[in-house]
Amino acid sequence: MYLLILLWLILFKLSYDVPAIVAEYQTRSVNVIPFLGLGQVGWSETVSNLVVFVPFGLLLGVNFKDKQLWRLITATLVLSVGVEALQFILAIGITDVTDVIMNTLGGLSGLVLYRVVNKVLRTDILDWIIAAVGTILCIVFVLLRLLVFQVRY
Repeated sequence: MYLLILLWLILFKLSYDVPAIVAEYQTRSVNVIPFLGLGQVGWSETVSNLVVFVPFGLLLGVNFKDKQLWRLITATLVLSVGVEALQFILAIGITDVTDVIMNTLGGLSGLVLYRVVNKVLRTDILDWIIAAVGTILCIVFVLLRLLVFQVRY
C-alpha cells in the first residue's frame, strides 16, 4: 500500500486523472548536477523527498532483517532511479539526480532508525508498531487526499 501511494505521489502528484497527466503534461527535463536550482524549487521539496522514503527504509528493515545494509540501500537506490526513469519515460516530471540522492538518504535514514530502535525494543514489538502506525498513516493520508486536499498537477 505504501509503495502504491509513494508512486502516486511522486509520479502523479496525487492526481486522480492519471491518463490525462500522461497524455497532456509531456515535459521532459533532466538535471544531472546535484542540488542545482535549489533556490528555484526550494529546500521543502528536497526535504520532502528524504521524508517520503524514510518509511521505505523502515519497511525494508522490517522485512529483510538478515540482509546487509548495503544491499538494502541498493534496493532504495534502484527504486529511486526507477521512479525517476519513469518520470522521464512518461514525460511527466523532472528527472533529477538530487531526488535520487535525497530518496536514497531517506531510505538509509529509515534503515538506520530501524536498526537503532531495534537495539532498544524487541523486534516483534518494533515491527508491530511500525506496521500499525504505517497502516494508520496510510489510511489517514488517503482519506485526507480524498476528502480534503485539492490537487492540481
